[in-house]
Amino acid sequence: MLVISEQGIGHIIEAWLKRFNAALTAGDKAALGALFRTDSHWRDIVALGRRIRTVSGQGALVEALLAAVQEAGARDFAIDEERAAPRFVERAGEDTIEAILRFETKIGTGAALLRLKRAEASGDAPVAWVLTTALDSLRGFDVDTMREAREEPAFEREFNGPNWLDKRREAARFEGRDPAVLIVGGGHAGITAAAWLGALNIESLIVDRMARVGDNWRLRYHGLKLHNQVHSNHFPFLSFPKTWPKYIPKDKIANWLESYVETMEINFWTKTSFEGATYDAAAKCWVARLKLADGSERIMRPRHIIMATSVSGTPNLPDIPTLDRFKGKVVHSSGFKNGAEWKDKPVFVFGTGTSAHDITQDLHGNGAKVTMVQRSPTLIVNVEPSAQLYDGVYYGKGPTLEDRDLINVSFPLSVMKQAHKILTDKTRELDKPLLDGLEKIGFRLEFGDNGTGWPLKYRSRGGGYYFNVGCSDLLVRREVGLIQYHDIAEFNATGMRMKDGREVPAALMVLATGYKGQDHLVRGFFGDAVADRVGKVWGFDEADQELRNMWMETPQPGLWFTGGSFAQCRMYSKYLAMQIKAREEGLV
Repeated sequence: MLVISEQGIGHIIEAWLKRFNAALTAGDKAALGALFRTDSHWRDIVALGRRIRTVSGQGALVEALLAAVQEAGARDFAIDEERAAPRFVERAGEDTIEAILRFETKIGTGAALLRLKRAEASGDAPVAWVLTTALDSLRGFDVDTMREAREEPAFEREFNGPNWLDKRREAARFEGRDPAVLIVGGGHAGITAAAWLGALNIESLIVDRMARVGDNWRLRYHGLKLHNQVHSNHFPFLSFPKTWPKYIPKDKIANWLESYVETMEINFWTKTSFEGATYDAAAKCWVARLKLADGSERIMRPRHIIMATSVSGTPNLPDIPTLDRFKGKVVHSSGFKNGAEWKDKPVFVFGTGTSAHDITQDLHGNGAKVTMVQRSPTLIVNVEPSAQLYDGVYYGKGPTLEDRDLINVSFPLSVMKQAHKILTDKTRELDKPLLDGLEKIGFRLEFGDNGTGWPLKYRSRGGGYYFNVGCSDLLVRREVGLIQYHDIAEFNATGMRMKDGREVPAALMVLATGYKGQDHLVRGFFGDAVADRVGKVWGFDEADQELRNMWMETPQPGLWFTGGSFAQCRMYSKYLAMQIKAREEGLV
């Protein structure tokens, strides 16, 4: 592209917006179509409809966008002067002009991300390649307005009355009343959802079986750290301190969750089990059963339930033939705590994902004679710099975190695949010495669907990759053993017999075999009818090109799902909370 001044870029965007607004007002499909490339995409995050969806292709996009704009009353698309200025930037290997916009709808204000590319006809003005529209705030119910509504008088005349702490304790008990929203699961997904609901003055309650807030991280294996850097992992309203390390240790995360819950005034019941719920259609609420810490039962009638039990919530225990013959210890990775007790003992770790590698490295560091058992090909990428390339939007100086989050959510699936294919090709070049070494010892590698890398593997199946923080090097140096599962003939009381006849002793077998998705829990908690109505949770829906049933209204009234990475939960908890607020206030 030619070098154009910032003012010139602004003029290009303004000219496009003038034609865009005019086409929307007139309902002119031909004029609107002329503003988009044939390979264009529109992604909407509950701004112009009640779902998160992507529409691709000029013809389908124009039909869907015009109908949605008319239904939502969207108007007055303009450059948002308070956010990052329009600029030239490369996205997915393409030169684009990128601008953050704002617009109005019947119920609130939206934020949009527009990317223009060269027109397909030489000499024509740039046209839209990607347009993403997202609900940014609800009119009359934005965060600042809600904060003012909570504000107490500057001076209290009755100093002997209840103070802030008294009121907090009373609110958290929910005596004689129910929360509007019951959140099942007290990890980062549930906590970020509760933070955003609280900011919009929606009373919620988190319930979790753990004994202490943060135990879902605190009680995991000893050496655990996050494998992506701190920049992308901040929480809503309260970023991590600038003094924090790049890779956050598990106990630091656990303590942060605990302090965040207190700071954000989140209602949280520990040692409390969600036993299931039925929906009362007449009353438009759930009848939810809770088992409390003292063993008693509490019935609650929230209007909404958010399942925040993690993308990786229920351990997956596969049926491994003849493993029941083994008389040693067998534990799922979720139950593995520390490798110290296995010094000098033969240990086999089944699986080659992140948990399997971390546990293997922990066992090796504690002197165990550890061998990994590979069951399927696995994506391996060095933690630095390769794995971090996919989070590039969060690195370096530039836009605010709010702007970076909007940029992050603005990539339709096909554009994301295009970008990730480029990044994955680059990581394979950077990591070639390691990958060659792994293949030399017989480790089976793969690089995601059509070579698109680890992020889409996470979004489709929740795992199947490893950021190398040293364990792959142990394998290459043969300090850690490797066998293929298909070379095992059978298990016996003392270990296993290989197909070549060797007897291999074992003291411990760790099943790092992953977790079941949230939809596994739906049937047990809510029954067959609700499970069948909701369908799959997580993984991409081919029609909408979006994660199934995540952060948006599901086919079951009052049932919502959240989960994913710290960044995903930070970004999408806002949209989830605004949807619930809109329903609570009768805006939709």
